[in-house]
Parts: sequence; C-alpha cells; structure tokens
Amino acid sequence: MNIIFDIGNVLIRWAPERAVAPVFPDPAQGLAYLHSVGFFDWNLIQDGGRSFADGLRALEAVHPGKSAPLANYPARFADTIREPISGSWDLANRLAANGHRLFALTNFARETWPAALALYPALSTRFEDIVVSGHEHRHKPNADIYTLLLTRNALSAADCLFIDDSAANVAGARAVGMDAVLFTDPERLERDLNARNLL
Repeated sequence: MNIIFDIGNVLIRWAPERAVAPVFPDPAQGLAYLHSVGFFDWNLIQDGGRSFADGLRALEAVHPGKSAPLANYPARFADTIREPISGSWDLANRLAANGHRLFALTNFARETWPAALALYPALSTRFEDIVVSGHEHRHKPNADIYTLLLTRNALSAADCLFIDDSAANVAGARAVGMDAVLFTDPERLERDLNARNLL
C-alpha cells in the first residue's frame, strides 16, 4: 500500500499565531487578529504559489493598515512549526518498516517550505516524494494536485491511503479514488491503520 501523509497538523503542529507574537504576545489575541484579516483564506492562496510580497500587498489592500503584524511572517515562520507530532512520525516509521511506500502531499508556501526542511530533515529521507503546493501552483482539495502525485510516481489511486487533518482534503482524495482517513490524533490514526491491517 502507498501511504500519503499531509504534513501540517499531521506530522508537524502548525501554530500561526506565533508568527505575530511580537505584536500579540497573547496567543488568543494573535488568533483573533489572524481571523480578523482572513489569514487562513489568504494563506491558502500563498500555498498555491503566490509570492509573500504580492500576498502582503493584497492583504493591505483589503485590510488597510492591518498587514504590519504579518510583515515578517516568512522570517518568523519557523516559530510556528517547532512542535513535531511524535506519534505520527512513529507510525510513519512503522509503516515503512512494514514495507509500505510513503509519500507526502502538503499545502505549503514556496517561501516557507525551506524552514520545514531545515527543522525536520527527516522530511527529505522518510518520503519517496513530497508534492508541495507552492512549488506546483495548485493546492488541495483540488483534484489536480492529487493526480500530480499519482502521475509523478506512477501510482494507482486504488492502492493509496491518504491521511489529512482537513475534511475537505480527505474528500478531495476520495474523489480521485483514494482511500482516505481524517487525522485527529496519532491514537485514532493507529486505530484506522490497524483496521486496514497496515501495521
């Protein structure tokens, strides 16, 4: 079986409020700010390949005077991903030991991806291939990014299990013919994998 992992909030905890901590030291205030400027929709466009400079200009145009706390987002990005989800890495290692091929498919901005590789060198060795949305100018849950991974690695969708913390992304994988599970925590994932006799 080919196992395809999402990365953010499956293998690595993502806490974007840490990027604006110099302005909003209270995490709740940081999250409130991010929601007030539509950060998560904005970030999805970044994940699709838009440059940070263009993204910041777009944010300022829609929310005049409110973009400054995010001006150093790329430089502070590493602070947002410093917590590995150790149980998920353990499961990935067990799957590999059982002979399963491992891949990753992630919505990640081109300009912040290097920080993930620097903090987690295992990303470069554990997976046969990682499709990064920011490099491909497409993102989940659109079908073309799933089919890109399949085509690039000569995989059949029916022979793949996709793991993601987003219900929309899970639905996108199922729409192209993959089996898929919604990640909530490593313990639930372990049960899902055992139910499929993969561990």
